[in-house]
Amino acid sequence: MNFTETAWKVFNQSIEDYHVLDDVNTLINNPFDKDSLERILYAKNWIDTVQWHLEDIIRDENIDPTEALQLKRRIDASNQQRTDLVEFIDSWFLKKFENITPKPDAKINTETPAWAVDRLSILALKVYHMSLEANRESASEEHRSNCQAKLDVLLIQKEDLSTSINQLLADIENGNVKMKVYKQMKMYNDESLNPILYQKGQQK
Repeated sequence: MNFTETAWKVFNQSIEDYHVLDDVNTLINNPFDKDSLERILYAKNWIDTVQWHLEDIIRDENIDPTEALQLKRRIDASNQQRTDLVEFIDSWFLKKFENITPKPDAKINTETPAWAVDRLSILALKVYHMSLEANRESASEEHRSNCQAKLDVLLIQKEDLSTSINQLLADIENGNVKMKVYKQMKMYNDESLNPILYQKGQQK
């Protein structure tokens, strides 16, 4: 089983586990061994899955404004956790390939392996939910047909993205691509960088 096959299996286990209760307040119960890559991937997708449903809830037109604000704060915190975990996965890959010497003409990829894995995790959620819609008995035949067409495209994307990730990892391992990691430098949660937050602090 190659890397993306493992990741896809883990992501779908996380998604299935979440939907047992389908509750954004359900605590994660990670089934994988400590320090294993599978444990990290499961945690990554769990964050994505919970946030997927938080985004659904906040789009309710009749939501109470106070509740919406609380959800927005929760989504911001989730985004930060997601970014931190992606960077942690990249650190795992850096450690894995630390003894690889890139070739003199090695290329630099536009995104790191972990950010590509992030897209694969979100894609697993899209496939899961589009499949539900394509088979929802209460929906019209037209709706199910349209969703099946979209699902077919998503599955092609899954194959292409999986191939691309596996090729990238092989290229790094062979020295054809130089792995470089840049922190995301997110500013909106940082009281020293977000002007709304630091100006508020100066007014006290």
